[in-house]
Amino acid sequence: MTSGGDRIPYRDLVALADRLLDESDDDVDLLSRMIEKLTTGIRDELLISDLLNAYQVFYFFFRIEPDAFVTELLELEPASALITGIKLHEIDLLEMIFSIKNHEARIAISDGEKEIAVFSGKAAYTEGLHVLQNPGELE
Repeated sequence: MTSGGDRIPYRDLVALADRLLDESDDDVDLLSRMIEKLTTGIRDELLISDLLNAYQVFYFFFRIEPDAFVTELLELEPASALITGIKLHEIDLLEMIFSIKNHEARIAISDGEKEIAVFSGKAAYTEGLHVLQNPGELE
């Protein structure tokens, strides 16, 4: 269901995703620009569907290339996994989780029990990495 309350038939969403993926020809930057042009409701549905992978969604929101390990991890997960979150990094006792909440990308730093920092916006990933690598700055 789209955020405007309109339903888009799943077969139409599949056809749209197929067209976008064919036209972008594995160019994630071009795919992101094409997704930007979609109506909000359709874009929101597509970004949490099984029709894209989590890497494509990561790039759409942050417009950066993570390291090879994170890229591969995200390429293997469907975008729908972002509803519950995907662990991207773990340093000592801290974890970095990428998720989608209320149609917004989030990077959360967790101690395994609770979130100790949450970031959103285009710089969220780099901000989260900084905190993960410098946890003493949170205190």
